[in-house]
Amino acid sequence: MLQKLFRKKSISKILADAEKGYGEHGASLHKTLGVRDLTAFGIAAIIGAGIFSTIGKASADGGPAVIFLFIFTAVACSFAAFAYAEFASMVPVSGSAYTYSYVAFGEIVAWIIGWSLIMEYAIGNITVAISWSDYFTSLLSSIRIPWLHINGINLPDWMTMDYLTAYNGHKHAEALVNAGKSFVNLDDATRIANNAWVTAPKIGNFHLVADLPALGIIIFITWLVYRGMKESRNASNAMVIVKLAVILLVLSVGIFYVDTANWNPFAPNGVSGVLKGVSAVFFAYIGFDAISTTAEECKNPQRDLPRGMMWAIIICTILYVAIALVLTGIVNYKLLAVGDPLAFVFDQINLKLMSGIIAVSAVFAMASVLLVFQMGQPRIWMSMSRDGLLPKSFSKIHPKYKTPSFATIVVGFVVAVPSLFMNLTIVTDLCSIGTLFAFVLVCAGVLVLQNRPDVQRGKFKIPYVNAKYIVPVAFVAAIIFGFTKFKVETTHFLFNTATINDPVRIITSLNDTELNTIKKEIQTEQAKLNIIDKNTDAEAYLNQLDAQQYQQFIDNSAIDQEKKYESGWALFKHKIPMWIFLGICLVIIYFCITKNLSLIPVLGLISCLYMMCELGISNWIGFGIWLIIGLVVYFAYGYKHSKLNAVRP
Repeated sequence: MLQKLFRKKSISKILADAEKGYGEHGASLHKTLGVRDLTAFGIAAIIGAGIFSTIGKASADGGPAVIFLFIFTAVACSFAAFAYAEFASMVPVSGSAYTYSYVAFGEIVAWIIGWSLIMEYAIGNITVAISWSDYFTSLLSSIRIPWLHINGINLPDWMTMDYLTAYNGHKHAEALVNAGKSFVNLDDATRIANNAWVTAPKIGNFHLVADLPALGIIIFITWLVYRGMKESRNASNAMVIVKLAVILLVLSVGIFYVDTANWNPFAPNGVSGVLKGVSAVFFAYIGFDAISTTAEECKNPQRDLPRGMMWAIIICTILYVAIALVLTGIVNYKLLAVGDPLAFVFDQINLKLMSGIIAVSAVFAMASVLLVFQMGQPRIWMSMSRDGLLPKSFSKIHPKYKTPSFATIVVGFVVAVPSLFMNLTIVTDLCSIGTLFAFVLVCAGVLVLQNRPDVQRGKFKIPYVNAKYIVPVAFVAAIIFGFTKFKVETTHFLFNTATINDPVRIITSLNDTELNTIKKEIQTEQAKLNIIDKNTDAEAYLNQLDAQQYQQFIDNSAIDQEKKYESGWALFKHKIPMWIFLGICLVIIYFCITKNLSLIPVLGLISCLYMMCELGISNWIGFGIWLIIGLVVYFAYGYKHSKLNAVRP
């Protein structure tokens, strides 16, 4: 049985099948894409939430030096892109990392990666749909047409938010209000979520909260993808032209308002501040691999796919760096922790027309990301169906539109239903960990195949540099750097030193008795300063203390120690992914020395695995549960129906 689990497909067999057609449904995909179209798809997927949203928070954390974060992330993604490009050149068929893993590792790993790619494309699209909904509702609320007496179109909060966000926001608001905070002083996100929950229509005790704009855009994009690659390509190209035009407009106008004094200090929070936004910025780059799912629709995939990937990453990185410099030059970096940074900076310099143009273009930008991701997932399922791992319906090609029609419709449902109730943070992290896992396996796959003489090489090959002269030295240097430059943090990590909880976490974890205890202790401290405040806002008071005062107050408080500090297993479990990373690094170093591994895919594997470990143990647990469900599906259907099951050795 173990041998069957790791049965592999040969590249020659895959290419032969692609050449003669897959036969079951009497139709094939249209070959309509060139380098320009592939580059446009990459730009469509990469330039979305990153440039219109997350660049603001990343800039606030890292200052102008955030440009190095974009460069670092682009380099890390480029390592993975090299691996994708080599595989795409060797195996120019739909399927992306799933097909590549089938060649390198065998069926069970291919299934796992195909299943995890659902998290990248389908679940990632839930994230994008929710973000698009936020931009769209914000745009509606800003519409002003005096002669029609329209002063903003405001949809009810319960109609523009997912169920979990509203419920969690309501509970969070209750806890803070009980701690003495007034509703007026709640942060905007908590206040809106609470209002959505309170004002929502109810059936019994069930609150009808659903993100209807997200549902609407998914239905429209699914219809567009169903209609055909040519229509999708034309729509994508049009949306890319719109958002590139807007970005160039922002740069050409904004450069005249740059004050270089805002670039000093360039890295106000050091390296840790720059790297703080690594996960959010990485999420902006993950779309480049969607290009590889369109291999069968390329005119010359072995030449055009590698070029399309590289051009997309290069162009998007230049734009990200340029936008970051302009934003941090127009206003102080501290002001950029907002959801719509591009519109915000032009509001600050009283260019309202530019803010409106940016708001409209953001809607197009997010829709183009949605289009590319919604296009990728059906083609993964189509490849899995061709191999017998999913029912034949998933590989059905529409006779007129030449698209995987059934798979496209199913993806529409898979994305649409969860977008009505799933939390944005949950799906973002799950999407990132699934994507990084795919990147890790693709890089590892290139390393597995590098010395196999029976592998048919494509036109593109990763430049070879022997990793054994670089990676072991870099690992030792990193350890020395950690014990010298970051000695305190490193020792705390090694010895699992207890860490104090932040004010919000402490306040929201207390019961009524403990909350009253904290309030009395605060009032005692205030009395020493002749301050009488019967309606103490406990969370606000604790937040205004400096680190030393906060530490002293919490240490002296009578509440339970477990509420004050995170320690023991509760703390150690969050470090498990990083210990896994360090262990795998040692294994990689061993193989670098003994097998003379190629440097670029090794760096891609290590950097993507590092970012994967930064996502936290809760995401690993969620990802693990998802993979277990996938294995149940595989053994219930795919293992028996696999096309390779009928092949005799």
